[in-house]
Amino acid sequence: MIGLAVLDMAGTTVADDGLVQRAFVAAVRDVGATATDDMLDHVRRTMGESKIDVFRALLGDEERARRANAAFERAYAEHVGDCREIDGAAETIRRLRASGVRVALTTGFSELTQRQILDILGWQDLADLALTPAQAGRGRPHPDMVLTALLRLGIDDVRQVAVVGDTTSDVRAGLRAGASVVAGVLTGAHGRDELAAAGATHVLESVRELPDLLGGGRR
Repeated sequence: MIGLAVLDMAGTTVADDGLVQRAFVAAVRDVGATATDDMLDHVRRTMGESKIDVFRALLGDEERARRANAAFERAYAEHVGDCREIDGAAETIRRLRASGVRVALTTGFSELTQRQILDILGWQDLADLALTPAQAGRGRPHPDMVLTALLRLGIDDVRQVAVVGDTTSDVRAGLRAGASVVAGVLTGAHGRDELAAAGATHVLESVRELPDLLGGGRR
């Protein structure tokens, strides 16, 4: 039986109309670099991962990576009002919780940015738990946020966990955590072929399909 659903935010439950990539461009420029096509391709491929880790890989220097990460957070915050709910996401979370499934919202953003998004959407109390990489240890594709959610919410078995996200890093994190259901959704960064190749157990059009997928609680 599934007792916990770990849901990604941007691209899975929250739409930001490309704000992540725009904020990356602004952040890279802020530290005196040029946002090349190769950089933007790397950003797309690593969507869902901890933002500071992405900047470390892009810039190769810890001090510049931290400056860029701070600039990214500022740029995202300036336009956080553009964020909106992916159609049906809030109702999906309510349905899951009403059926006895605990829900954790996870992100690669900082705690401050996550909180700003939740405040904009009025989601402060929507889920049982909200987590960021810094609160769990490491970001995706590591399993830390999934396992931290399991521990904090008192789930007894990793096989009782469903993980849902729009990126290959979401899928890899779910698989590494041992979740029974690791579903990709087609409302964000990566497509059906990429999600399937990463090992997703299911590929859904939207998170709205999750309650029906879990249905009787089994795959």
